[in-house]
Amino acid sequence: MLDISFGSLPALNDAQPQAVALIGHGKATFEDSTFKALDDATAGALSRAASFKGFKGEVGQIVVLTAPSAGLSQVVLVGCAAKDGSAVGSVAVENAGGSAAKALDGVADAALALTADIAEFAPEAALGARLARYDFALYRTKKSSERPVLKALTVVASDVAAAEARWTALDAVSRGVFLTRDLISEPANILSPETFTARIEALRETGLEVEVLDEAAMQELGFGALLGVAQGSANKPRTVIVRHNGGGDEAPLAFIGKGVTFDSGGISIKPAAGMDEMKTDMGGAATVIGLMSALARRKAPVNAIGVVGLVENMVSDRAQRPGDIVTSYSGQTIEVLNTDAEGRLVLADVLAYTKDRFKPKLMVDLATLTGAIVVSLGTENAGLFSNDDTLASGLFEAGKQVGEGLWRMPMGEAYNRQIDSDIADMKNIGGRPGSAILAAEFLKRFVGETGWAHLDIAGTTWKTTASPTAPKGATGFGVRLLNQFVQSHEARA
Repeated sequence: MLDISFGSLPALNDAQPQAVALIGHGKATFEDSTFKALDDATAGALSRAASFKGFKGEVGQIVVLTAPSAGLSQVVLVGCAAKDGSAVGSVAVENAGGSAAKALDGVADAALALTADIAEFAPEAALGARLARYDFALYRTKKSSERPVLKALTVVASDVAAAEARWTALDAVSRGVFLTRDLISEPANILSPETFTARIEALRETGLEVEVLDEAAMQELGFGALLGVAQGSANKPRTVIVRHNGGGDEAPLAFIGKGVTFDSGGISIKPAAGMDEMKTDMGGAATVIGLMSALARRKAPVNAIGVVGLVENMVSDRAQRPGDIVTSYSGQTIEVLNTDAEGRLVLADVLAYTKDRFKPKLMVDLATLTGAIVVSLGTENAGLFSNDDTLASGLFEAGKQVGEGLWRMPMGEAYNRQIDSDIADMKNIGGRPGSAILAAEFLKRFVGETGWAHLDIAGTTWKTTASPTAPKGATGFGVRLLNQFVQSHEARA
């Protein structure tokens, strides 16, 4: 994890090789004192390179100078101004910080500065830099390069104490994102429901309360839908309840995650191509756990509860069959027509149980639920479904503020009727057209009158291309969004 500190710009001299990155905003970049200092130290090479590259301080523009002077091993210039002239915000600076950290190559430590007009965003630049340098290297036995890797970054701040105070919360959030990325990146032969549970239990050291429901406890409670999914696997299921108590007697905010540690599809088996990515089908649960870690580490003044259903969906002589009927915790019966529509079965029991036992202020579930949402929205936005306009609006705005986009999808009775079963209360699929919506309608049958939102994060959890603040692979999408959403509730408390 990239070590972050805040301080002043180091002296640009021959005392030691140094790398410096500067985030600039528009044409004002060239009038900034830090730019001028760097330009002087490089005998004008920085301004010449910026001119040659057509650098205007806009988003996506980067200039890199390698060994520009005896006292500097590298200088990086990164733009963050919107091309439409709109005001620079935290997301643009975070992305610029990430781009700068990625560009700082072959150095172990460096400095990151911002032009004076955006200096207030120093903590956000630090967050972007840390997120960008994430690397899941646990199973690599050889170094990809012998060159130094960036380990420490000094972020230049005009008010160091203020920056450090704001960084405390962002540091907690970054650790939550990394935890989520780590969990999603783990292979399924390592991260079973049991080992996932152990990872969660280790978070007790942050102050979180952890309660585990094993298979026997869930059988006694009547978790027929979740246990039906799990019955084909030798790895036994768990439901794990995580509590953060920071809000006195207030009803908790509840976050529920789908945790299918590997999804073969069951008897309705998936195609072989791409099945390796089904280790990520626990992305919703990983996001909930990352969020709870962040809330605990920053001591959020709210009551929050995270509940995750952890199962493995496998093929065996014990596996659930298409056509089986199960009885859920709520007492409603479900005809299982497709064993690959298993996530909604897991969530059905966990949602209903959370509603009944904890009587939360609201519930938000997260799940890599459907391929259909990826067809609809691609990989830039997650699907948002809700029975509560205020809740949906709050989540949408939180996503905008941190650059994790949501798009609200329709729901309604006409869709809901499509999952009625002839021989049970409902069936777990209703046909291909609008299937992401039908999945949400299925979940809605288990939340009662509680304000509820469902985030289908199938397209945003794992990406095959890198972004400014994330490498290829697990993104940690949702941790920052939900943390921002929780903060809005803190402000109203």
